[in-house]
Amino acid sequence: MKAVILDAATLGEDIDLSPIREEVESLDVHDLTAPEQCAERLRDVEVAIVNKVVLDGELLASLPRLKLICVLATGTNNIDMTAAEQQGIAVKNVTAYGTASVAQHVLMLMLGLANRLPLYRRDVSEGRWNRSPIFCLLDHRTLELAGKRLAIVGSGELGQAVAHLAEAFGMEVIFTARPGSEAQDERPALDELAASIDVLSLHCPLTDETRHLVDEAMLARMKPDALLINCARGAIIDEEAALEALRDGCLGGLGVDVLPEEPPRDGHPLIDALDEPLNLLVTPHNAWITPEARANVVRLTVENLRSFKNS
Repeated sequence: MKAVILDAATLGEDIDLSPIREEVESLDVHDLTAPEQCAERLRDVEVAIVNKVVLDGELLASLPRLKLICVLATGTNNIDMTAAEQQGIAVKNVTAYGTASVAQHVLMLMLGLANRLPLYRRDVSEGRWNRSPIFCLLDHRTLELAGKRLAIVGSGELGQAVAHLAEAFGMEVIFTARPGSEAQDERPALDELAASIDVLSLHCPLTDETRHLVDEAMLARMKPDALLINCARGAIIDEEAALEALRDGCLGGLGVDVLPEEPPRDGHPLIDALDEPLNLLVTPHNAWITPEARANVVRLTVENLRSFKNS
């Protein structure tokens, strides 16, 4: 099989692609591919390996030799799945490759916010520790995680991994009912839990039911010192409402690894607010990027290639 990787840069330069190369007859590797370059680069290949490059129906219709699309991620929203099925093109993605990586990132955000790291780092940088009349700074009230309640939206592998780590800190962990299916779910709805939780962590997909799940009304129900963490998808929270709550002292801390548009080429209010004295952490969708997780993507893609060849 002749294969091509269209956006290898999304895996990083330090990841060994030789296991994929060994599974195919030939492999062309492109760091990035612009939309207008896709047709030419895919013209004679049987396997397209992509992460975020969009393969729409019109493009797929022009590629009669294409038999398999390997997605270097879990989401397949960049592939016209209907067109692929109609043309007999198999689509295989990878799952659970970065569970440990993302879970530790969530705990990093949680610990950073609980200890008011953005605020104390700012104080030290501005020389306030140097001028302190006592040996330490006590200006920002921190949060001890032991005994605190963590609510998790999303009880899949990632949510379970975060729960396991949080329990090691002595937290009480509770999973919420699936948004949109509360009537059929025995677990408590987020609405019911909002007033009692100390930390809310989101690990659910972005759907009609979860879009702006945490909005102005939900934020008003939460404790004013609660921490909110989103490492799922942008727009599950109303970022502007959360920022306003943080500024008004109605939210204790906000940590996000995702935004509605990535990269945020036109900026975003949360990024603009990083210069303000707020308990705010924004990371560039890099919770998943440990070398181990990225190597897992390659390993799972190899498994997908083998599965296709043996089918």
